[in-house]
Amino acid sequence: MDEVLKAGQLRAISLTSGVEESIEGEVDRVLKLLPALKKYGVPIGVSVYPTENCSQKFYDAGVFEVKYNVETMDENIFREVCKGLSLDEILGRLKEAVGVFGKNRVFSNFIIGLGETDKIVCEGVKTLAKIGVIPVLRPINPHPLRAGDCFSERPSPERLLKLAKMENKILKEYGLKPELAETMCLRCTGCDLAPQDL
Repeated sequence: MDEVLKAGQLRAISLTSGVEESIEGEVDRVLKLLPALKKYGVPIGVSVYPTENCSQKFYDAGVFEVKYNVETMDENIFREVCKGLSLDEILGRLKEAVGVFGKNRVFSNFIIGLGETDKIVCEGVKTLAKIGVIPVLRPINPHPLRAGDCFSERPSPERLLKLAKMENKILKEYGLKPELAETMCLRCTGCDLAPQDL
């Protein structure tokens, strides 16, 4: 990272975590990394499965933005693909995060291609936008090693474009500005259609 900084190419740092042993352990691991990363003087974004009060801990440690993923806003699909997790709890943590970081600094991946309807996507985007969260509509990439785990089908370009335009309209209605993102997915735009570009 020092070489990237010297070359003038370092614009942001994004930390994305899965769950190795426990959700709490991942939050603690990220918190331990942050002091060493602050020296670079660029915005830091963190994406983890949230725990109670983790937003305040991240904010106090110098994090600029957070992303806590709902994965899907279809409750039936969520129960199937996110066993043991709570959609209501994630939504509560996202709302809490907006209270700490403010609007335009809290994001959530929303996977498209698990069998959800466009109506569910629209309603889900509105639910997130109402609490100040900017959804990142992420097309699923079915993996052969996960075949049979659940239904998954990569959405067509036409559907993705239609949903991204719908999201753009909803975000404007709620005064959310994805173009202000400094870290993570909406800054990169490598995997997703960024609604600010439509």
